[in-house]
Amino acid sequence: MGIAIETANEHIHFRTCTLCEAMCGVEIKYEGDKVLSIRGDKNDPFSKGYICPKATALQDLYEDPDRLRQPVERTADGWKPLSWPEALDKVAAGIQSVQQQYGQNAVGVYLGNPNVHNMGGMLTIKHLLNSLKTRSRFSATSIDQLPHHIVSMHLFGHMLRIPVPDVNRTQYMLIIGGNPLASNGSIMTAPNMRQKLKDIKARAGKVVVIDPRRTETADIASEHHFIRPATDVLLLLAMLNEIYAQGYAKLDGKAAALAPEIDRIAVFAKAYTPEAVASITGITASAIKGIVKDFCEAESSVCYGRMGISVQEFGLLSQYLSMVINIVTDRLDEVGGLMFPNPAIDVVNSSGPGYLAKRRSRVSNLPDFNGEYPVVAMADEMLVAGEGQLKGFVTVAGNPVISTPNGEKLDEALSQLDFMVSLDYFVTETSRHADIILPPVSPLERDHYDITFNGFAVHNVAKYSPALFAKKDSEKHDWEIYLELAERLDKDAPEATQKERAATKAFGPKFLLEQGLKYGPHKEVTFEALIENPHGIDLGPLHRMLPEAIKHADKQIHLHVDFYEDDLARVADMVQQYNSDEILLIGRRHVRSNNSWLHNSHRLVKGKSRCTLMLHPQTAEQHGIKDGQSVKVTSRISSVVIAAEVTDELMPGVVSIPHGFGHGRKGVKQKIAQAHAGVSVNDLTDDTLIDQLSGNAAVNGVPVQLEALNVAADSLSTDTEIAAEGAVA
Repeated sequence: MGIAIETANEHIHFRTCTLCEAMCGVEIKYEGDKVLSIRGDKNDPFSKGYICPKATALQDLYEDPDRLRQPVERTADGWKPLSWPEALDKVAAGIQSVQQQYGQNAVGVYLGNPNVHNMGGMLTIKHLLNSLKTRSRFSATSIDQLPHHIVSMHLFGHMLRIPVPDVNRTQYMLIIGGNPLASNGSIMTAPNMRQKLKDIKARAGKVVVIDPRRTETADIASEHHFIRPATDVLLLLAMLNEIYAQGYAKLDGKAAALAPEIDRIAVFAKAYTPEAVASITGITASAIKGIVKDFCEAESSVCYGRMGISVQEFGLLSQYLSMVINIVTDRLDEVGGLMFPNPAIDVVNSSGPGYLAKRRSRVSNLPDFNGEYPVVAMADEMLVAGEGQLKGFVTVAGNPVISTPNGEKLDEALSQLDFMVSLDYFVTETSRHADIILPPVSPLERDHYDITFNGFAVHNVAKYSPALFAKKDSEKHDWEIYLELAERLDKDAPEATQKERAATKAFGPKFLLEQGLKYGPHKEVTFEALIENPHGIDLGPLHRMLPEAIKHADKQIHLHVDFYEDDLARVADMVQQYNSDEILLIGRRHVRSNNSWLHNSHRLVKGKSRCTLMLHPQTAEQHGIKDGQSVKVTSRISSVVIAAEVTDELMPGVVSIPHGFGHGRKGVKQKIAQAHAGVSVNDLTDDTLIDQLSGNAAVNGVPVQLEALNVAADSLSTDTEIAAEGAVA
């Protein structure tokens, strides 16, 4: 089962780290139920011994004294332990009571990011969702990668048919709004990106980063260009314009030949020359032309745009343009370009293609995507009275008070619900509002196969990790919680559904994993083969997959030019109204964090505070701000007080606060996180700032005002920070 005896008392266990997208292999030395060490697995064919600092948090999560190990109920006297049968019965009764009184859609559900890192959860969450019988669904997708899904659905016929950079073989990598050294990829599963980027340069290639901040990735790049936040759409339009103007378009390429509307792209960006966008973007026309020349003349190249271009007001159009640039330069489905992974579990063939705007949210009239409304609609659905108002809520592995825009508003909305349940193993900023919390086991106590991120991997692999530690009889896996709730909520489910529930309950998610492997593209990858290869199975580099990868019935790329061209009117309005004097807020990520998850790990928060306001010396001087000084940052919706970190990492006129902090709210039961509370950037981000085309949240490029305070930042205690936030709220 992937475990080898080292001594009489010590053992070694091999598994995949599930704390980010990178799928790093780890070697865990343990004795009994104690973890002795966690190291990189040198024999893992994908990560080859690399791990980032987050891997140690696997041990910290398992041992965390703040982690809930049995259900609890919120009472006037604090949290009260419940037995599992009592807790599950109360949850089912609470949900049914709300739905009987207000209607099925009066119960909402939010799925957080950790769900996709969980084999059991991914394979069984449908049972919970179907049993809830509500259309009021939300997830972290619409504050992250939603534009990727919509573009892939439109062009290739499926929301999960997302091509990734062939980073291991490219000669030129253009990274726009991405920081893979901190994220280990992100919609590009790629451990040890530092080495991969160094390898590009070592083979006489080039790495170019476009970002308002000189990130960790930009630091080791061949070139870095500052860009004004949320103007990436103008850069991409100018690049597309220049590609055609200089004759670099290769419309005889394989991908372009599969796109019937490709001729219309020649005039798509006709109004946006490099000269026309230079003053707004902050990138000179000559620099834009140089980027295009180098990109198109390289032996192989790839344009990769990530969070920075997704979570802004033109996120969907920007991701579309990024994809179109790869297509018209013949970089899609080519070695060293943008290629399609070929995982052993083919989620694309076993799931629906997705859809956009079948329904719209009740209050804000925003489009749903694949049955989920944008998260920016969530609070209003709870606060605004009327038919369909949310009165009950279920959160699964999510902390939206910290991770979604206008967290204070959502905080208030959650406090007014009739009933709420959270599936979480901590009392967080969100779950503190729950009537009942149902805690699953920790990552080391569950089996794992990466259902999701093998589909974004830059090299094809397969690996199964059995649970390191057996769960106690008093504990439950998340999939067990889903199934038991489904049985209580939906007793009259179809016979086929009841049989699948029974089989899964009897044999666990491994039963579903085996079925998925059986019908996947790699017949040699069986469950038995995975057991025999605890380090993983190497399935080879990415390879050409067009036209077979396309899920449209005609096997052609549907460019949907009309849909995206209509959004150019909004771009023109932005250019006309642009205010270059505004101070714009962006987020940032650190390799020791994954959103708000890991701030209760003492190893990952040690050292100087990472929750600072980064700003350029010129911006600091203009506002009378000194390094370390407390600064009041105000957006349209609220204010926070935070310590200044004056640095030339930021371009002038831009400030940055990391996301995932803000643990100073009352009632949170995470001692280490509370001791490093920081402020929540999402108390500043605006739920009315959205990408109108997709409904995705726009948390980059938020206008803010700065005010220097006459108090040293290190004199602010957590209580002072809480008081400052509360006064504003």
